[in-house]
Amino acid sequence: MIKGLLFTAAFCCVSVAAWAGNWPQWRGPNFNGTAEETGLPTTWSQTENVAWKTPLPGQSGSTPIIWGKSIFLNSPDEQKNLNLICLDRSSGKIRWQKTVGYGDKSKGNNNMASPSAVTDGKSVFTLFGTSDLAAFDFEGNELWRRNLGKEYGKFAVMWIYGSSPILFQGRLYVQVLQRNPVPPDYTNANDGKEARESYILCIDPATGKDIWRHIRPSDALKESQEAYTTPIPFKQGDTWNLAVLGGNCLTAHSLTDGKELWRSCVFNSRNDPWFRIVPSPVPGDGMIFASAPKREPLFAIKTGGSGDVTASAVAWSFKENPTDWSTPLYYKNKLFVLDGDKKVLTCLDPKTGEKKWQGNLGVREILWASPTGADNKIYCVSENGTVVVVDAGDEFKILATNKMDEGPVRSTLAVSDGQLFLRTTQNLYCIGHP
Repeated sequence: MIKGLLFTAAFCCVSVAAWAGNWPQWRGPNFNGTAEETGLPTTWSQTENVAWKTPLPGQSGSTPIIWGKSIFLNSPDEQKNLNLICLDRSSGKIRWQKTVGYGDKSKGNNNMASPSAVTDGKSVFTLFGTSDLAAFDFEGNELWRRNLGKEYGKFAVMWIYGSSPILFQGRLYVQVLQRNPVPPDYTNANDGKEARESYILCIDPATGKDIWRHIRPSDALKESQEAYTTPIPFKQGDTWNLAVLGGNCLTAHSLTDGKELWRSCVFNSRNDPWFRIVPSPVPGDGMIFASAPKREPLFAIKTGGSGDVTASAVAWSFKENPTDWSTPLYYKNKLFVLDGDKKVLTCLDPKTGEKKWQGNLGVREILWASPTGADNKIYCVSENGTVVVVDAGDEFKILATNKMDEGPVRSTLAVSDGQLFLRTTQNLYCIGHP
């Protein structure tokens, strides 16, 4: 078990020892898909090197969230209830299950339970595509709940809302980048009101009440107004800000009041109306790495400036094998980009964009999940549940290919205290010895 944990260079080495061994949000303790773990498993199967597995009541892309002895998952059930589940970390036994929303629906590769929960070690916060947001303590007692759709309109997102809430410096953040006006065929969003605003919410985790709400404008058209990204904190000089990607733009916002500080709009040069953005932004080396949609380039955007920095902020771009849905991984001062369609992983120098290496992962099925970095390894999860383990060093090397055959899998692999947590369609696996 690691005794302490430091933010990587992307977060300027801010100590977060309280998160040691935990995976508190979708992209882990460092907000970039990494953990400072060692001694992690490289090989396993459905039966070998598995501490336990637990059947789950429904399929979801929600990633396991882990703190101490508790694991939290969003999941639908057969009755289409939308539930937050708490499992015992040691045994995998389900401790409690709380229904937060009703009426699960699926579209494409998404359903209403796709967002991941988030925890601060005392409370856990969960959001569903129905716009139901709730908080519980670790014993399953409800602290508060809201329905953001009743307050601000149902989420108008074609393939169902998929952003995850985040916690940072004692505040809860929720991003909603959506279509305006709502088309008639967006049946999940129809509530008698056509108008929608894209916005960022800053919420008091103790009470569930808004601290501020910032309207986030965009010149994007139709589906391009929408995004499945998650907001990410980053440090600009001595100040922490929030990066929001979608609607053709990357924007930086003050944590104090949500005020927009700058924006770069290089992510849809043709202003195509169907260019929604899926991968979240990734900070590192004084830049934010952000992916344009539909096999358009990945851009390295320099932080700083004010207003519209579109013409000046691009440090470099990567066009060869960009990502359309997997969020890049910033790990060991390298940037790893997974082209899940072509099954290709590329290692880039984050400062210059220089390609260090590139290799094919050797699987037939595509990869939807975002890669995880820990123990000098990169874990890439395919749609069928195959996990390809790649060396995070200076040359492309596949260390192992672990087949699970329990697809479709879209959940990112989580890491905690020397073990891996893999969510398949049927089960949650704890991989590695107790």
